[in-house]
Amino acid sequence: MPEPSHNPAWRRIPEDVAGAAVSVARAAGHAARHPGSAIERARRLPDIVPALGQAVKPILTGRVADWRSEYAYTLGEQAFVYGFPYIYNARLRHDWVTQPRNPATVPYAPVNHFWHAERLLDATYRDGGCPNNDTLYSVAWVDLTAEPVILSHPDMGDRYFTFELVGITSDNFDYVGQRTTGSGAGSFALVGPDWQGGLPAGVRRLEEAPSPWVLVLGRTLVGGPYDVPHVRELQEHYRLTPLGLFGDPDAKVPERRDVLTPIPAEEDPLGPWKTLNAMLAENPPPSHHGVLLRQFAEIGIGPGLDVEEQPDAVKRSLIRAAAAGVPLLRQQLLSGDWAHLVHGWRYPPAEMGRFGDDFLKRAADQSLVGVASNDPAEAVYLLNFDDADGNKLVPEGRYELRFPGDALPPVDAFWSLTAYGEDMNLIPNPADRYSVGDRSPGLQWDADGGLTIRLQSEPPGEGGEANWLPTASKGAWFVALRMYRPRPEVIDATWECPPLTRVA
Repeated sequence: MPEPSHNPAWRRIPEDVAGAAVSVARAAGHAARHPGSAIERARRLPDIVPALGQAVKPILTGRVADWRSEYAYTLGEQAFVYGFPYIYNARLRHDWVTQPRNPATVPYAPVNHFWHAERLLDATYRDGGCPNNDTLYSVAWVDLTAEPVILSHPDMGDRYFTFELVGITSDNFDYVGQRTTGSGAGSFALVGPDWQGGLPAGVRRLEEAPSPWVLVLGRTLVGGPYDVPHVRELQEHYRLTPLGLFGDPDAKVPERRDVLTPIPAEEDPLGPWKTLNAMLAENPPPSHHGVLLRQFAEIGIGPGLDVEEQPDAVKRSLIRAAAAGVPLLRQQLLSGDWAHLVHGWRYPPAEMGRFGDDFLKRAADQSLVGVASNDPAEAVYLLNFDDADGNKLVPEGRYELRFPGDALPPVDAFWSLTAYGEDMNLIPNPADRYSVGDRSPGLQWDADGGLTIRLQSEPPGEGGEANWLPTASKGAWFVALRMYRPRPEVIDATWECPPLTRVA
């Protein structure tokens, strides 16, 4: 789930500032690798690119004109990586609580209330985050500052469902669902940091939340369009009830929409940092981060601090660091460095969903790519950007993914394959077809019981559409193989997903 396409604060950097930052970063990196070439190029630097000259000069001379500026930039990059989930979630929370853009497909609900998707997501949803096309989402921002909140659900029978419970940094802290708490009706207490007290009989206490604000990401499996009404009926019985109101059948949960308003960078270039400081004050980091936060405080980053009090050189460097921050995270994600690579498929590490103090992976591979990531025991998402020959997937290409009959994805719930554009949204296509999986109707099976999925932008020949996954007709694209309740051989990567083979 979702990265806003409406340009959250950290993406709203003026193009000239962002461009200069990228140019400086590239030139500095080239200079470090090729000092002789850098010297020659520096002699020919045009006067109109002073920032580039300033970036290369320290490498050539060994001297820094403004140590405070350079130190602020390098420390600011680290602070941005550390704080990205706070900044990102401030924007998501504000939008999903206060901005009714398209309530049928985009979350919109008061604090401590569920928003429920009314239909499976399609390409009209443009909030990014690699959404699935298999389940109906149930999403809520929950405030545990004053008291616990009780999550309740009805008997779910044999239907797959899960409520992923996520702290403000994008780390999971617990689950409610088929795998962890069973399918019977139940009530479960979400408890904030350091809360002490008793709970009503029959309410199960979950793991303590790491932050006063948490995100609940519910997913309920849909068998197909025919099944949506049944899931919608179940959703009507999902409840979030503050402890003080629990047990009162007539109680009305207040409809609060008073959440922190993030500051867009186009309104204030220092907006992302001011948003981060406010979020850190609202959601205090763990005490063992104290050494790191004391360093960030030197450039005005931390709970309750004001970056406006910093010297102009520091403020300019912070603007530059924020501009370069998201491109840095995107490159890290696309690099695949975080994953175990098998036939181009990126198998997640065991820490996925709970990267904790690995701040780079927490920001890029957990928060940026999907707001939050499931624990591998709940679901494994294999991403692939390349074909069997190691070439990037291209719009004009036609590809096949063939599972032999004895090597279909091993799961205890379900699996599906979905294609995404470079904006991490579903790909628009005339067939309104966004995934192929074990529940897809009309699949054509191979003679050995295997399955061949065709990936291309245009429909295949007559009779081939049942196994067709539409891909992008322009621009970069990639695929995600989702496996819910995967078996151990998926988690430890002893089951190897076949490669994507280009056939034309």
